[in-house]
Amino acid sequence: MSENNKSKKFVPKPPQKPNFQLWLIVVAVMVLIGLTWINQRGAMVDITQKRFEDMYTAGDVAKVMIVKNMDRVDITLKPAALSKEKYKTELESNSTFFNPNGPHYSLQVVSWDKFATDFGAMEEQRPDEERIGYSVTTEENWSSWFGSFGFLILLFVFFWFMMRRMAGPSGPGGQIFNVGKSKAQLFDAENKVKITFDNVAGLDEAKEEVQEIVEFLKNPSKFTKLGGKIPKGALLVGPPGTGKTLLAKAVAGEAGVPFFTLSGSDFVEMFVGVGAARVRDLFKQAKEKAPCIIFIDEIDAIGRSRGKGQMPGSNDERENTLNSLLVEMDGFGTDTGVIVVAATNRPDVLDSALLRPGRFDRQISIDKPDIVGREAIFKVHLKPIKTSDDVDPKKLAAQTPGFAGAEIANVCNEAALIAARRNKAAVDMQDFQDAVDRVIGGLEKKNKIISPEEKKIVAYHEAGHAVAGWFLEHADPLVKVSIVPRGVAALGYAQYLPKEQFLYQTEQLIDEMCMTLGGRAAEEIIFGKISTGAL
Repeated sequence: MSENNKSKKFVPKPPQKPNFQLWLIVVAVMVLIGLTWINQRGAMVDITQKRFEDMYTAGDVAKVMIVKNMDRVDITLKPAALSKEKYKTELESNSTFFNPNGPHYSLQVVSWDKFATDFGAMEEQRPDEERIGYSVTTEENWSSWFGSFGFLILLFVFFWFMMRRMAGPSGPGGQIFNVGKSKAQLFDAENKVKITFDNVAGLDEAKEEVQEIVEFLKNPSKFTKLGGKIPKGALLVGPPGTGKTLLAKAVAGEAGVPFFTLSGSDFVEMFVGVGAARVRDLFKQAKEKAPCIIFIDEIDAIGRSRGKGQMPGSNDERENTLNSLLVEMDGFGTDTGVIVVAATNRPDVLDSALLRPGRFDRQISIDKPDIVGREAIFKVHLKPIKTSDDVDPKKLAAQTPGFAGAEIANVCNEAALIAARRNKAAVDMQDFQDAVDRVIGGLEKKNKIISPEEKKIVAYHEAGHAVAGWFLEHADPLVKVSIVPRGVAALGYAQYLPKEQFLYQTEQLIDEMCMTLGGRAAEEIIFGKISTGAL
């Protein structure tokens, strides 16, 4: 790997954790203020004037403080007095937070200046060395402070907290404040995709194409030293269930670079301009993580041809989103370290500007697998299933012509469920046969009431297909004939094994039509009339 590519090596960022530190500090300050106020006020025991005079006469009072705006006197005892049983028991039992430094007692007075006069008279009756004097102070009124400033501060904190909650992605208003943010899911070194090319079977040609994309990202100098340019994008085209998304997951697992994945519908929103904003935000994040891959599934949701089906004078939000995507993929200031991989099963509706070289340089066709590909796919899906010795992937591949990868996976899963339903120790070939019948014909209708006359008509009808197919030279070989009702309206079916071919001759087409009409002819020969099942 070259030095330039090493300098661009992806360094994973630590995961973004919720910012609880700020709230811990706020809560700690509030608790500290509350405890301080409780220690100053809540630790004092209320007493009467007579009780205070007895304390002063006994020489237990160390300090007297007059709170003039509260008409209250705070009394602090001497350390020697605190060891007395009557004070110690009273203070510890009547106050939750005991402060040995005081104040310990509180005396509510009618007027603080009258108390000062009375206390001065008491001091004159004591010797000079026993006089303690008094001090005057004022105390902040919490109710007045809250009424003037506290309410505004708390209101500001409340609105700030609500805005933070609503702006967060998990908040109830996150869709409003983050409406222009990209919804792409990021897979990087920490949450890496575990699917690799070993999990993809039957798509050898497509795998080679996307493997080159992985090589472009891992070792770009191998291709650029000869003057070549790294492709901007690759478009995976194919019928549903053929493995387009699975192939993209394998690219994510093999590349070892950041991988952004989202659907084309994630750009669509009811607000004007949101789709284009999300495209710009997506590519902004991707450029910060470059080299990386962006995978857009079902791109036809935003990539439709422009100007079709639009009313005159209207504003098509999808067109704005597509225009933004076109500029980001191949416009001024594009970053070659970002490769876009997209998937669709409707390439005919895509805009020509999106398909041109420079945006999607490669269009990778993913068709339904042939018999060799189906065998490889069966081998992949049979690995986690406990099968018996008679299960042959080659026979299963031959009995499932035209099946896509998703349908083969469904057959394997249905076979395992059927075997479990029958309490078998392993899945055998019969379970797979029943699973294929389930996928082709639908659920077996065991409770469907059919008269003997209808059963006879269905039996002769399906026998007509079988006999015609047996004697016709170019007809597909017959595998199975069934008169068990399945699906919505099928009372029976004949299963054939079509050949893996792409060119047909006239004789083959005529034989296939004769085989198709064999059931109708059998009903007309045997019963002299045709039922609705032959229509």
